[in-house]
Amino acid sequence: MIDPLLADESTCAVARRIRGGQSEGLADVVARAAWSVIAEPGDAVAGVLTQEFGAVGGLRYAFDASARTKPEVRRAGAVRALAEARRRWAPRASPAAVCRAFRAAESVGAHLVVPGDACWPVRLSDLGTQAPAALWVRGRCELLVAQPLVAVVGARAATGYGDRVASELAGDLATTGAVIVSGGAYGIDGAAHRAALGVGGETVAVLAGGVDRLYPAGHHDLLTRIAERGAVVSEPPCGAAPTKWRFLARNRLIAALGHATVVVEAGWRSGSLNTAGHAATLGRPLGAVPGPVTSASSAGCHRLLREYDATCVTSAAEVRELMGESVGAPPGVSSLGPDRSRVEAAMSTAVSLTIADIAERAGVEAGRARAILGLLDLEGTVRRDERGWRRR
Repeated sequence: MIDPLLADESTCAVARRIRGGQSEGLADVVARAAWSVIAEPGDAVAGVLTQEFGAVGGLRYAFDASARTKPEVRRAGAVRALAEARRRWAPRASPAAVCRAFRAAESVGAHLVVPGDACWPVRLSDLGTQAPAALWVRGRCELLVAQPLVAVVGARAATGYGDRVASELAGDLATTGAVIVSGGAYGIDGAAHRAALGVGGETVAVLAGGVDRLYPAGHHDLLTRIAERGAVVSEPPCGAAPTKWRFLARNRLIAALGHATVVVEAGWRSGSLNTAGHAATLGRPLGAVPGPVTSASSAGCHRLLREYDATCVTSAAEVRELMGESVGAPPGVSSLGPDRSRVEAAMSTAVSLTIADIAERAGVEAGRARAILGLLDLEGTVRRDERGWRRR
């Protein structure tokens, strides 16, 4: 699979043009584009192979039987899992399909961003074997590594209340430099994107299909504006159609990209709760906006507040506080990486916990938890009493 691709001068030429004429690491770029064509988003078997052997080596291991004779490669995964995965991948394992994806991307001015690039968001590595092999981007790739990014999500069938709150939150956050991340859908997503653009701010839309197929059709003009002033991103290649499972898979990217996730309005079974679940699993700060107790459209937010220890947020200032960006954060807090998020997620606003309990919940060493709590205390986002520590 990979060797015919690398030998195809036409494919490599288009890949170089998309990469701005760069030839360095071209084999890895072409291989990662191939993985985006062959495997569905979040395919853990593809992720294991790519992590174990690299993008090029993983393709060889998957499609070249001779590469699987070495004893050291047997640890990459069960033989049965690989056999099943190869059956899934076989219909798409075509050099021509990869070339078509590159050409379609070139036709709309899309870029291919891969790990190691200056614009690659390293936060995606928190997804482990479900991290994307590459991202296709229309617009400003540098926004993927901006500070901070806030995911604002919610119901497609939003009420006037939800639209208004989403617009106020996203607009206020964008005015102060936050990049708003959402899914480009109707309802809360669209309100958040429009508000960010309306105040001259920046926004990123993560799609479930290719960036050449702006979906939903009713948001074509909005997504075109985002591609011009912000960034439109997808894991599937150009030409890929949005499907139900790709919407669910794309939610993990929205959660992983954001430094925090805020659910503005959601029904009891809203798809945005899936995004919230990913954020919680990743240890990202999670906020929910309360609504009228009589509103079914806010039942999901109330569920997050009651069952998932989401933080109640009602203003942009509270979202910034949720992210730990209250004015004057001390040096070193932002360099704590995912450990900080895990420690914060392990804590409650209602119950004080000991350092040992927090360390156990967060999966970090007690000394590390103590250091993080000390810095967060200086920042003002946690407080200590006679029983232990809690979030403010």
